[in-house]
Amino acid sequence: MKINNKKNVKKSIIYITFLIVIIYLIYAVYLLIKQPTNKFTVEEGTLYLEETDVGYIIRDEQVVKGNNYKNGMEQIKTEGEKTSKGESIYRYYSKNENELIDKIAELDLKIQEALEGQTGLYLPDVKLIENQIDEKVHILSNITDVSKMTEYKKEISNLVTKKAKMVGSQSAAGSFLEKLYTERTNLETQLNSGAEYITAPVSGIVSYKVDGLEETLSPNNFSTLSKEFLENLKLKTGQIIATNNECGKIINNFNCYIATISKSKEAKQAKIGGKVQVRLSNNEIINANIVYLSQENEDETLLVLEIDRRIDELTNYRKISFGLIWWSSTGLKVPNQAIVEIDGLNYVVRNRAGYLSKILVKVGKQNEKYSVVSNYKTSELEELGFTRTEINSMKKLSLYDELVLNPDLGKVE
Repeated sequence: MKINNKKNVKKSIIYITFLIVIIYLIYAVYLLIKQPTNKFTVEEGTLYLEETDVGYIIRDEQVVKGNNYKNGMEQIKTEGEKTSKGESIYRYYSKNENELIDKIAELDLKIQEALEGQTGLYLPDVKLIENQIDEKVHILSNITDVSKMTEYKKEISNLVTKKAKMVGSQSAAGSFLEKLYTERTNLETQLNSGAEYITAPVSGIVSYKVDGLEETLSPNNFSTLSKEFLENLKLKTGQIIATNNECGKIINNFNCYIATISKSKEAKQAKIGGKVQVRLSNNEIINANIVYLSQENEDETLLVLEIDRRIDELTNYRKISFGLIWWSSTGLKVPNQAIVEIDGLNYVVRNRAGYLSKILVKVGKQNEKYSVVSNYKTSELEELGFTRTEINSMKKLSLYDELVLNPDLGKVE
């Protein structure tokens, strides 16, 4: 019975202790809300006037498509790879290609078996070819690039054929090898003659993400753009364009464009040739130029922004969410609550070891919460009418100074 009483007492003590802790935490939060911290440490920072918009990607791009698109295609240049004009970027398979490839593979096996039976031949040229084959097989095992794999496979095949022809002319099995070689050559000719290689009409970035909007969203017709036109495209923000299995395209890798509708005051006041910045989904900020604008209505402005970086990263998308930055400013960052205006001049109050000092500051860029400020130059203070004695006695604001929020200037000397 006594044991149970002791257990109950321990439980009661634990519950009471826990309750006291909870009450204390609630009271501490209440005090913080009722009397929030009134201090701020000056820091180096960058302010932005930024809005989040939805943008439509407009590119200078040219679709390339051959006649045998129904046969299926093999990429020679991979997605996002740069190409020069006239280079092969992909090819269409020839008719019955798989069947021809299987037959060639069977002949290669027969040729190899026949060559293995010629162990008595050690011609220097044959040995050299064998070394070349071994070297390229080793390189091929470490290659992941499709176009290079195709290239090395073809070189190996040519070396095997060359070896077969050379050994065949020097061996008793020469007529048999010659027959295999001739048959393989005919099949390879048939295979190559049926394939259609597509070359790049211009230089640029190769892409197989063809969505049918290449001509609709073109830099050649900004004047056709409008809010209604863009919305009628029924595109989903952030959706990746599917890879097309019948054709590809070449994208101008020097620039692309973002069309957007903005409701901001800054957009309404914008001018063609104006400089802004774009924040991409990876948080990278790049410069942009305003190259076209149109007032949709009293509240909305259509803007077309030109960018010349990260073109390849945007090839996956046609509609994105992005940040439109109208201006940015770096310097001493302070809360607007720390700034007090007196007779057209701005001051902050510094707290240094309990001693309060009123400091004159020049306010630069501001957003809703913060300002970038700096100290006045001597010449600027003289223009404001301060005497040399007054200027010499003025204190300067520095990094890591502690400022008072919502200061009472009546308590400051």
